[in-house]
Amino acid sequence: MQATADSTKMDCVWSNWKSQAIDLLYWRDIKQTGIVFGSFLLLLFSLTQFSVVSVVAYLALAALSATISFRIYKSVLQAVQKTDEGHPFKAYLELEITLSQEQIQKYTDCLQLYVNSTLKELRRLFLVQDLVDSLKFAVLMWLLTYVGALFNGLTLLLMAVVSMFTLPVVYVKHQAQVDQYLGLVRTHINAVVAKIQAKIPGAKRHAE
Repeated sequence: MQATADSTKMDCVWSNWKSQAIDLLYWRDIKQTGIVFGSFLLLLFSLTQFSVVSVVAYLALAALSATISFRIYKSVLQAVQKTDEGHPFKAYLELEITLSQEQIQKYTDCLQLYVNSTLKELRRLFLVQDLVDSLKFAVLMWLLTYVGALFNGLTLLLMAVVSMFTLPVVYVKHQAQVDQYLGLVRTHINAVVAKIQAKIPGAKRHAE
């Protein structure tokens, strides 16, 4: 009974996180999205200039400087006003942040499911269970060699973040045109794949 309750609670938490992520990506709260987007950009730009260790150290120092300064300020204020409000971060220090065994097991099960699914798909592609799908994968890897030669990992990550915060809004504003172009591209790709399948004997014949 307790496990069912925890599972329901986790599903609610995941649903809440998903809803918040959608709200961020669609700029439904401009101020909140701007802060998150700006923070990501600042972090990624920092990583392009400094090492990961330096960025983490600077962020930790900035956070410690803010919290220590605020703690000292509140202590002095309480001494001057002769009040006893207690620790300024008491509410956060008492906040429960531990994961239960059921929550850890749920995350582990989800991770195991994704890993197993990925391994099976990679095995299917590399062992050519479907020739056309393996050829598609080979073309994708070939294209990625050119992408890797033009951009490093941080640049690609920066582009991905910018796309995440811009493309959903652009799609909503120009949905009809985007769907039309995507439909044309999909039709063209399907036509090319159909021609390849027609010319390669046994292209859709799965391995026994």
